[in-house]
Parts: sequence; structure tokens; C-alpha cells
Amino acid sequence: MEKKIKRLAINTEIIEITRPKLIVGIGGSAGALNAYKALLEAMPTDTDMAFVIISHMNPTANSQLALILSRHTKMPVTVASMAMPILANHVYVIPADSDLFIENYTFNVISPRSGRGKQIDIFFISLAQAMGVRAIGIVLSGYFSDGTEGCKHIKAHGGNTFAQDRSAEIESMPLSAQDSGYVDFVMPLDKIPDKLKSLANALSLEE
Repeated sequence: MEKKIKRLAINTEIIEITRPKLIVGIGGSAGALNAYKALLEAMPTDTDMAFVIISHMNPTANSQLALILSRHTKMPVTVASMAMPILANHVYVIPADSDLFIENYTFNVISPRSGRGKQIDIFFISLAQAMGVRAIGIVLSGYFSDGTEGCKHIKAHGGNTFAQDRSAEIESMPLSAQDSGYVDFVMPLDKIPDKLKSLANALSLEE
């Protein structure tokens, strides 16, 4: 009997270690590829966070984004799929022609997508509802305003939001998020990892 209890305790500990402290949604569109690369290159591989890249894609394209980004980080980079567990120190990429949701540290994928140019908002809203204070939204280069409504929801649930600074190739999306008043931090990509670390540390102190 004692052995069984110990094994359960060990299994519980493993689950806690592999689950991320924070889930970081990273949204981008036109001009964001270089931003994804730069952010991943600046990110340590042992943050105990998970990173989910929501990129606007042609629904009929055979996207190579996960493969391309895997060359810019030592973290595993995987295309998200239905019921896939979300693990710490992993990078996930939205599948083409899909809406992506989170439930209990796993992905829910709905395809075809519900519409054009709103996948970031859809994911950020789901992220906010699922993760609360452990949700992070980052809005990178792109046209129009996807991500702005999602940032509002992340803030409403106690999470934190970032927008790329003037280094964005296309400033519409990050500026829209900033103008809404729902962005906590506007900074260069290479400064974001340290701020994420401090946010994670602050959460750990509150536990």
C-alpha cells in the first residue's frame, strides 16, 4: 500500500514539472516571420513556459513554419493537434486553416477556421479563460487589429500582454493593441524574455 502511494506522489510531481508555469501566445501576420525567429533566438530553453505561435496563413498552403522555426531554437517545435498536451519548454504552431483553443493544458483544434484574420483573438480569448493569471499574449507584426480583443480578455482574467515596439515590420497589429489600452509592455523582442522570467518568478512567490 505504501509503495502505491509513493508512486502516485511521483507521478503527480512529474505532471507538475512538465506543465508550464505560463502559456505564452504569440500572434503575428505579415512581416512576423523575422520577429518569431528573433524572439525564439532570444528565449532561453529552460523557462518552464510553453509558447504557442498563432500565425495568419493561407488556408490551402502547406505551411513549413514549424520546420523553419525549429532552426532558431533548441526547444522542440511542433504543429498543434487535437488533444495534444501542452508541455513546458516546447513551442507549438497553429495548423493551417484552423482555430486553436486550450482546455486543461491540451489543444482543441477546429478546422476549417471560422474566418479570416481572427485566429489570434480566438486563441487569446481561450488562453485567458483557461489560464487566467498564467496567460501571456504577445502581438507582433501584422496588418489590421487581430489580437487586440484577445489582449482585452487576457487582461480581464489577470494575465499580461505585450506588443512589439517600432521594430515591427508592419505596425498595424501591435499599434492597435497598444491604442486599446490593454497592453502592459511595449518593448524590443530581445527584452521580452527577461520580463517573462520576472512575471513567472512573481507568480511563484505568490503561490
